[in-house]
Amino acid sequence: MLKDDFLRITSSYAIDKQLPGKLWDEIMVAHTTSSRYYHTLTHLENLYKELVSIKNVIEDWESIIFAIVYHDFVYDISSADNEAQSAEIAINRLQEINYPASKTERCKAHILATKTHKTAADNDTNLFTDADLSILGTDWENYKEYALNIAKEYARMPMFKLGRKGVMLNFLKMSRLFKTEYFHDKYEAQARNNIQREIDEMLSA
Repeated sequence: MLKDDFLRITSSYAIDKQLPGKLWDEIMVAHTTSSRYYHTLTHLENLYKELVSIKNVIEDWESIIFAIVYHDFVYDISSADNEAQSAEIAINRLQEINYPASKTERCKAHILATKTHKTAADNDTNLFTDADLSILGTDWENYKEYALNIAKEYARMPMFKLGRKGVMLNFLKMSRLFKTEYFHDKYEAQARNNIQREIDEMLSA
């Protein structure tokens, strides 16, 4: 469980033994606001499930855990710097538990990478951002629920459908959606089918 891993790791660094629980409660509150439909605790748990299955190839598991719980801490559809704000909160919280500076910087890099999902020099970052996109390659019913939840989050944005179509078309133009061989082999083909199907349904609506 993500919560168990987070509390275990945080407790191993924090001097104040009440702090890990307080930090988890803060994470829960941030991800259960009424404006969230996809970027919820379920999304975090799904990332955890994807990555824990390949934990043996991840170099710094602790920093991955912290990236999971903080990468969407700030989620405001009208803001262009959610990732930077989330990274700043992660830095502050990790400093509170006395997490090593070098590992904090690594966690920060993971979070900031979710803005563009470009290939990084750090393979842990690539695995993390690929896991963040893994929903694209799940079965159609699961993908459709994801797309509907994203639409709910952006319901008050008048140009959402046009913007969404543009994002999906850009995905299809990419030579590959997933940077790592593991996620590419697992999800690439289905992801492209799902994205094309979503675009087709937009055009026929």
